[in-house]
Amino acid sequence: MSGPGTEVFVEAPARLHFGVLDLRGDLGRWFGGIGAGAPEATLLVSASQALTVTAHGEDSQRASSFAKRFLDYHQIREGARICVHRALPRHAGLGSGTQMALAVARALAELYGLDTDPPSLAQAVGRARRSAIGTWVFSGGGLVVEGGRHTGFDNCGPLIARVPFPSEWRCVVAVPGGKGLSGVREEEAFYRLPMPRQEEVERVAHLVLLLLLPSIVDADLSNFGRALSQIQEITGRWFAAVQGSTFAEGVSEELVHRMREWRALGVGQSSWGPAVYGIVGRDDDAQRLADRARNFIGSEGVVYAGPFRSEGARVWMRDATATPMLEADQRT
Repeated sequence: MSGPGTEVFVEAPARLHFGVLDLRGDLGRWFGGIGAGAPEATLLVSASQALTVTAHGEDSQRASSFAKRFLDYHQIREGARICVHRALPRHAGLGSGTQMALAVARALAELYGLDTDPPSLAQAVGRARRSAIGTWVFSGGGLVVEGGRHTGFDNCGPLIARVPFPSEWRCVVAVPGGKGLSGVREEEAFYRLPMPRQEEVERVAHLVLLLLLPSIVDADLSNFGRALSQIQEITGRWFAAVQGSTFAEGVSEELVHRMREWRALGVGQSSWGPAVYGIVGRDDDAQRLADRARNFIGSEGVVYAGPFRSEGARVWMRDATATPMLEADQRT
């Protein structure tokens, strides 16, 4: 347990959700998926011990709610002072809720000497009930594959694979204005989705196992992009009854098509959107793609560009009663 004068900082990456593996559950597991940490976009929170729970900064109400839930789960009577120094765009397809929840949970776990295992953190704050991509992106970098949860249970899906991206690959993430589905609306949407065909579920698994994963190991961006784009097309059709098309109708759908025209080798939509991504092989290609995306979405949106994340959340501490300098401790 940290001392009363300690302030714990947690910086967590945005996550990209590349696709769901199975909405049928015929083999006893639902969902599963593939994803990665997004370039550039991160949130930053800090926490220190206090008698009650207070929160300050952007999205502070949600941070406070997660803190109370975590402390109640562990039957801790003390509180915490939470500060949100930087938040992620909400309901944008970047996993802002899960990353905020896990960052707050990790900070409190460090303060009170509790388990910092990511699935345990997720359980304490009620996350990873469908997708566990955000949980495993929080714990480390690279391409993440998770194995889904048992039907009828809310357990966190297990990590099946984590493969580092080639260092030269670049990802451009464009987030237009607007909001994707979340909360109650998202829950209702899943109940309205039609059952995907068995052969499509099998095709996605085949693409992941024998094209996507081998291609990233071989640094074969052309085949990686081909596999990812096919997965997005298939799984996008599973959600078309809710979002109106293979991709969210409007700017997101148009931007996916434009990124293909602009020679991104792997393109798609993250979760419900509106975030859209394109993958290229060089810095100059990423800069051109990012500039075109910014011009397309205008001032209401934001564009991130850079290498894929090679690490998960970063955690460090400082003595809040001493110097305001942050002493980086790269523990994850």
